[in-house]
Amino acid sequence: MAKEDLRTETQNFEAKLESAKKVLETLMNPEITLQDSLKAYEQGMSELATAQKMLEEAEIKINEIKSKQ
Repeated sequence: MAKEDLRTETQNFEAKLESAKKVLETLMNPEITLQDSLKAYEQGMSELATAQKMLEEAEIKINEIKSKQ
């Protein structure tokens, strides 16, 4: 993986975590409606699932690199 690809992957992962953090802040607002909280929860879970998948893919790549050595 090129250095630029790694930087982009890292930025994408961090963006997903930041987005999930903002969703959490939204959910902590006591004035949020039930409908908005459900929408925010769904968005947050999607962001976290994507971040988890990115971590799993990184782990696979790391294991591939280790096995070549």
